[in-house]
Amino acid sequence: MDINKIREQFPILSIKIDGKSYYYFDNAATTQKPQKVIDTVNEIYSLQNSNIHRGAHYLSNLLTDRFEQARIKVQHFINAEHREEIIFTYGTTSSINLLSYSFGEAFVGEGDEVITTELEHHSNIVPWQILCERKKAKLKYIPLAKDGALDIDRLESLITPKTKLVTIAQVANSTGSVNDVKKVVKIAHSHNIPVLIDAAQSIQHMKVDVQELDCDFLAFSGHKIYGPTGIGVLYGKKEWLEKLPPFMGGGEMIDRVTMERTTYNCLPFKFEAGTPNYVGAIGLGAAIDFVNEVGIEEIASYEKSLYDYALQKAEENTNLLIIGPETGKISVLSFVHKSIPSGDLGFFLDKWGIAIRTGNHCAQPAMDFFGVPGTARLSIAMYNTREEVDYFFEKLKEAELFFGV
Repeated sequence: MDINKIREQFPILSIKIDGKSYYYFDNAATTQKPQKVIDTVNEIYSLQNSNIHRGAHYLSNLLTDRFEQARIKVQHFINAEHREEIIFTYGTTSSINLLSYSFGEAFVGEGDEVITTELEHHSNIVPWQILCERKKAKLKYIPLAKDGALDIDRLESLITPKTKLVTIAQVANSTGSVNDVKKVVKIAHSHNIPVLIDAAQSIQHMKVDVQELDCDFLAFSGHKIYGPTGIGVLYGKKEWLEKLPPFMGGGEMIDRVTMERTTYNCLPFKFEAGTPNYVGAIGLGAAIDFVNEVGIEEIASYEKSLYDYALQKAEENTNLLIIGPETGKISVLSFVHKSIPSGDLGFFLDKWGIAIRTGNHCAQPAMDFFGVPGTARLSIAMYNTREEVDYFFEKLKEAELFFGV
């Protein structure tokens, strides 16, 4: 990887704030966009914009083709077997809510169970809580072990004949822990239970192959993988998606509407009611092109090296308590300073052009387990550098002097 060449593709990395360079370490919240994606979105709105599907004119047909080509790009990127297994949504949260409603309507009843984990983002907890409340079902959690890693071996004991679904993040947004989702799938499938993987924090950092994982569903957001906001993906095995009722009604998802009843369109359109975010989908396709040009394996290798370097620097500071297990983490360095509140630290670093995230990271059950109200989170992407990491820890030392530590 030519890191300088990569950085040149991201215009926002060259900005200055109050005369200072910008050091962006909030990538777990959203990644910045390469020029390829910006140009794609600008081109559509400037020269090609038109609503897709069913149009009888040039621009509609052009954008329809680009939209469906984006679907195929996603299919190939995650190695889905069928194009129609790719459902465009508005993000990971949207995908999980779609599935919780549709799967819940079809398969979850009173007394049934859904299993998630104690380490999840709220978007993979709250929709299932809502479903279980509506259906009078029960939500169960794979617990965290003492070291802060998921105790996946406990899954077997949580499963009962009432268990209908297991849902788990591949990488935890709060700690960067990489969960053994393949093992989870194997255990669940031995009981004929389907599995949803939340790939919001893994899709941009590692190769994600749905056929190798054998997961039944997978969700991720475009803005996490250098694409536009407001676009996401729900992958589902065709045999599962065909069994599920639609989540929303309206245009595009119908086959035939009469005054008495409606029949539904085929996959994937059954789950894409209304005008989709076709600009976002095409922009996501451009982002996937960009990632493929760099190489996801090369990205993973570079980011691991950079993360290990940042972790080493953090471990040299005895004032930092690193949150999560000691090993098996990527991309996210989550920590608590023993003397400086995370929010105060974030504000101080911001004055030096450093962007990090502070707070509970929409993972309050995990924060409760670790016994902290929140953490400071440094999260890296392919365009970050060792020099930026050095600058971060240099300014962290200055913060300690400023706060009298």
